[in-house]
Amino acid sequence: MSRIRLTGLGILAFVVGAGAAEAGPEAVNETLQNYLASRVAEFGTIGPARRQQLQRLAVFIGDKVKSKQPARLTFVCTHNSRRSNLCQIWGTTAAAYYGVPGVETFSGGTEATAFNPRAVAALRRAGFAVDEPKTTTKNPRYHLRYHAEGPVLECFSKIYYEAPNPKSDFCAVMTCAEADKHCPIVSGASQRISLPFEDPKAFDNTPAETAKYDERCRQIARELLFVFSEIPSSK
Repeated sequence: MSRIRLTGLGILAFVVGAGAAEAGPEAVNETLQNYLASRVAEFGTIGPARRQQLQRLAVFIGDKVKSKQPARLTFVCTHNSRRSNLCQIWGTTAAAYYGVPGVETFSGGTEATAFNPRAVAALRRAGFAVDEPKTTTKNPRYHLRYHAEGPVLECFSKIYYEAPNPKSDFCAVMTCAEADKHCPIVSGASQRISLPFEDPKAFDNTPAETAKYDERCRQIARELLFVFSEIPSSK
């Protein structure tokens, strides 16, 4: 069965257990199944240079799976408000969709702000069930599910080294150029991969806002699905 790790600080790392009954496309709800199938059909739009970076991440995960060790991924951007949270959520979902065991996903920033509600709305439109935060704070905690019977993903903003993020033996995936530039050393990371995405924040409060957030959501889902499709155990 799948296992869920929940710390007192509230973020959750979802681990897909070997042979989990819910592993595979049926692990996600029907709306997300259709959404993800559409993203898989877009793999051909991923260019050669980008594929090379994505395959580096797949090798890291695949080596961990082969050695039966946890594959810990910490997605890092400047504010942990949009791209890194989206990557953590889609990474968890892609691992479940392809039935890749032992994957733990985390996210963090070089500073903490809040998980932006525009990014949360894009995840809702993709098919996630999202509960509104129970308390009003500057850094609310959102609870998401990709299946009614699946794990609860609690997401909020934090600095990349803050608990419950791992302190060692993880891959630091840099999801924005600014974080990559200003965070030359990610302490404890056994590997570091640069995988920047354009920030949809540039379109906040413009007529293109919704379209750009959806575009970035689709790209992140597509590319992380590609990563997990490259892992031998998922083929």
